Amino acid sequence: MDDISKLQENLDILKDRIAKERGKKEKLLEQLATSKEQAEELEKKLDLLDQVIVLFQKTSEFAREQAKAQIESLVTKCLQFIFDSDVKFQVEIKELRNKANAEFYVVTETEDMIIKTKPELSRGGGVVDIVSLALRIAFLEIHKPRITGPLILDEPAKHVSEEYIFNVGNFLKQSSIMFNRQIIMITHDQHLAAIGDKGYRIALDGTVSTLSQIEN
Repeated sequence: MDDISKLQENLDILKDRIAKERGKKEKLLEQLATSKEQAEELEKKLDLLDQVIVLFQKTSEFAREQAKAQIESLVTKCLQFIFDSDVKFQVEIKELRNKANAEFYVVTETEDMIIKTKPELSRGGGVVDIVSLALRIAFLEIHKPRITGPLILDEPAKHVSEEYIFNVGNFLKQSSIMFNRQIIMITHDQHLAAIGDKGYRIALDGTVSTLSQIEN
């Protein structure tokens, strides 16, 4: 009799365990069905995102071409103004690993040949300084939405030779007027320091800095 009671007790335990496992199974099946629905929704969203990405890529390519033309034009005008030559600035955009990669070149045309070099290899550091300066101005002006505030420059023409420094000053002056943007510049060049509406000289005496206004 005790054996039968024990068997019945074990049977009841097994039935209870089976009922619990069935409950878990039903819950898992519900979760699986929900997961399938979510996966289908995600697939639809991914398809939509793919379409949007394609649209963005096409729009981006068009916008890139516009920005490329604007940058080339502004930097070319800057180089020609400062160096008084027919030098041109060229941007080549290539797709690398699904990302746009830009290479910058300075192009000089003669009757016999076309010389295309990297800015850092053309006329020493002066061209690099001017290309960098013009690119900063171009990026500020073509960015959408427009970036407001002053253009802050630290030794913008440090490697430009003295014969061109007056042109640099005139370019900065005209750019400030044309784009209606304040320029705040730190420079050791006396001519560049004198072109601004206001100028200040900082002198270091020992460990003390003194500030005085430059009379333009």
